[in-house]
Amino acid sequence: MVYKTKGVCSSEIHFEIENDIVKNVTFVGGCAGNTVGVARLVEGMHVDDVIRRLEGIPCGFKKSSCPDQLATALKGYKQA
Repeated sequence: MVYKTKGVCSSEIHFEIENDIVKNVTFVGGCAGNTVGVARLVEGMHVDDVIRRLEGIPCGFKKSSCPDQLATALKGYKQA
């Protein structure tokens, strides 16, 4: 899946879901160290656990962050 982010430095998040497990997460743009770190940490986790841990995390003065945008993308996946 591809999710177009809103209000953060990254422009897209690519990910796969298999049996409600998050796999193959990559961010396009953003702070490479942070986005690669987040991607590696969440891979293999259940979708609901990722949402619970990342939802609502801000980035500095911004209301959202790349991790929060991943949570939003996963919530959208669940609603589809």
